[in-house]
Parts: sequence; C-alpha cells; structure tokens
Amino acid sequence: MVEIKRTVKLVTEQHNIDKPAEQEGFPMKLWNIEIFLLDEAGNEKPAKCFTKAVYTLHPSFANPIQTFTEPPFRCENEGWGEFDMTIDLYTTEKGGKNTIGHDLNFAKPQYESRHQVSFKNPSAALMSILKETGPVPGDENGRKKEDKKRKRTAGNVDMEKLAESLPKLDEEQLLHVVQMIHDNKTEETYTKNDVEQGEFHVDLYTLPESLLKMLWDYVTQQLVTR
Repeated sequence: MVEIKRTVKLVTEQHNIDKPAEQEGFPMKLWNIEIFLLDEAGNEKPAKCFTKAVYTLHPSFANPIQTFTEPPFRCENEGWGEFDMTIDLYTTEKGGKNTIGHDLNFAKPQYESRHQVSFKNPSAALMSILKETGPVPGDENGRKKEDKKRKRTAGNVDMEKLAESLPKLDEEQLLHVVQMIHDNKTEETYTKNDVEQGEFHVDLYTLPESLLKMLWDYVTQQLVTR
C-alpha cells in the first residue's frame, strides 16, 4: 500500500462586531477558518488535494453542517461562543477522507493549528498534486538518474523492449510476472497495486539487476514459444 503524509494548517481569525449580544457578557464575533497544505519548508500551499471540506459546527447554528469546494475552503460565521468542531477533508479517492478536530476560541485575533493527514493509494492525478508539496513514491523510492538508466539499457536487458513486451503477455503470465517482482524486489523498488482499477504498476528502472534478468529471460521465452 502506498501512503503519503502531508501537514494541513488551519488559520483562524476573529474579531468583535457591532451587533447586539445574544448572551450577556459575551460580545458578538465574526470568525473565519481557512485550510492550507504545508510543503517541506513549511510554506503555505493551496490545498488542491482536497475536493471539499465539510465543517460540523455547534448544533446551535441554523446550518451546523457547512460544505466548501474551493481552496482555501473558507468557513465564515458570526457567533458569541467558543466550541470544538470537526472538519472532514475529502479527496476523489475511494474512502479518501481525513477528519480533523478544531478548537474555535477567541483568545487571539489570529491563530494557527497543524494536523497530519494521510493519503492511501492515491491515483496518478492526486499523486501529481501531492508532488507540489513534498516527495511522493517514485521520487525518493528509487527512480534512477539518466546515467543509470542508460547503463541499464546498455546491458543484457533491453529496457524499452522489456517494457513493450510485458503488455503482450496473457493474464496468467502477467500474474507470474507480478509474483516474481513481489518475491525479488528490494527497498528501492517502486510498485503500486491499484486494486480498484485492476492495475499493477512498476518502475522497471528501480528493479535489481538480478530481477531484471529473470524478467527478461521469462518474457522472451514466453513470447518465443507462442
């Protein structure tokens, strides 16, 4: 399973407004919350990885469940009381929801809070978005530099031909290839099993030399004997 972690930052602002107090001794407030993603350097980035944010406010609000679909998912309301809320952050992935808690308080005009969220088995599109805020599998997990790629193609294994030949195998042969990769891969090997789409992805350039030779021998033998 591929899992990518990111840090979400909530920015809350609040100030008094000139409206009659609903509760004696508690001035009316206008408050808002915005949601950002942090990159590795701690810089704010638009949280484009989420398709919507659903705020569940105190049940005393006329509309306690509020949904926003565009970054920074700004939620703005008036009120006099502090309370704890939950925020559901959704992606397009199946089961792609992160729920975080937030303490709305009026101690400061502005304050921030940070929460770690996880993305499990993200699609290629979501992976591309997450790449804007930090490493993703395939960057730090063994994609080789061009000089190493050239070295691989210069050996006994023709990498381009191997890549072209794999889709020509039948289902039983492909299952055997997947098993070979699982049994012989290393920590540098990048694979992704997309169960929902019924697809298996592998970066051939992250496979050990011995496994590449095994795959090459197996693929060429199967295609020749057809």
